[in-house]
Amino acid sequence: MTTTEQLDPIRREDLVVPFAEACKPRSEWRIGPEMEKFGVFDATRKPLPYLGDRSVSHVLEELVAKHGWLPEREHDKGPIIALMRRGGSITLEPGAQLELSGDKAENIHQVCAELRGHLREIAPVSRAMGVRWLGVGFHPFARREDFEWVPKQRYGVMREYLPTRGGHAVDMMLRTCTVQVNLDYASEADAMRKMRVALALAPATTATFANSPWKEGKPHGGVTYRGRVWLDVDPDRSGLLPALWKRGSRFEDYVEWALDVPMFLFKRGGHAIANTGQTFRSFMKSGSHGCTPNMEDWKTHLNTLFPEVRLKKTIEVRGADVQSTDLACALPALWTGILYDDAALAEAEALVAGWTYDEIAELRTRAWRDGLRSVFRGRPLAEVAERMVSIAEGGLERRAIVDASCGKDERVHLARLRKLVGQGRCPADALLEGLDREKDPARAMLERTTLT
Repeated sequence: MTTTEQLDPIRREDLVVPFAEACKPRSEWRIGPEMEKFGVFDATRKPLPYLGDRSVSHVLEELVAKHGWLPEREHDKGPIIALMRRGGSITLEPGAQLELSGDKAENIHQVCAELRGHLREIAPVSRAMGVRWLGVGFHPFARREDFEWVPKQRYGVMREYLPTRGGHAVDMMLRTCTVQVNLDYASEADAMRKMRVALALAPATTATFANSPWKEGKPHGGVTYRGRVWLDVDPDRSGLLPALWKRGSRFEDYVEWALDVPMFLFKRGGHAIANTGQTFRSFMKSGSHGCTPNMEDWKTHLNTLFPEVRLKKTIEVRGADVQSTDLACALPALWTGILYDDAALAEAEALVAGWTYDEIAELRTRAWRDGLRSVFRGRPLAEVAERMVSIAEGGLERRAIVDASCGKDERVHLARLRKLVGQGRCPADALLEGLDREKDPARAMLERTTLT
């Protein structure tokens, strides 16, 4: 129990408040990247565990001791589960994947500079432990049983509940890594417009950034196993949000959807109370465990929803595999170019005009396997990807934000992606190329995915 606001029971009319309060003028729009990565031991290719002399915990302790990060715990004397510094954070996914959530950036040059700085900070302790960090969407080698779970209260609840809702839920938690970007909106109408465009392009985003062609040391026959996993996690809280596809959709439509998603938990006194199975709508009506919901419970619930594009105090584009070094900033660059320029957003809206929820949902079931070779409306999906990149390039060109160190605008961060989509290829195609000719394929897989 922390503040009076948290103790006040929530009212139905309060549920849109987090979204309405987040509206801001264009001058205050920022870019919030999130990038996850796997730590693996170079000698064994086993996942870096949470605890021990050679562990993610040791990495976190070194960052606290040497780089000014502040540790975060869920309760007094609890284990470190996150670090904070200025507006950025370092958090852990359930399988000890390390995630950098960057400070709010004004441009993509800053996003990339922060990522490079983060990799420099973790490099010495990683080398000392014999660890390398992989930018790949699904763990190339590890089995489920190879992981140690991070002792975060929410993850314990998810570990028990989500497997009852989908056969790949454990894989999602332990064996996937993603890159996401959080972008601002000016108004309810602006938010809904951006959500519709991003949702319609979600399978194309997944295919364009497909970067996980291996499972347990072997090709699995597709280009993004992370994309495959997300088809079988929890249909209640994932997918393409059909309620938001209609023109004139509102914050209220997202609220109505979220109210009918079963909860994971709520917290009292810093401790989690598992509440799986009860929808938030029911929680508001009947309470649970002698408690009635407050605004913090609602915000917690919103953070347990995993659609391909999520509405929070930002619009979070979620559908991409994490990338290797040369493409690390391409996803934030692509969606900044599309959503932060009026002409680009209008072009993207025209591109998806007439696309239906049903046909995009069907495309999503194939994009993980076929990538940009998927056929959509009789044409290769690569053509949509090329159009997306062109629209984004136009938006970034008009932003005209030049990096003084290289003399180039933000389009430089799409150069590698532009080359790939122009060839009809995704990152996974490049990872697989010539691998069968390598003397040591496993070593080549490590080298091709290592973040530098």
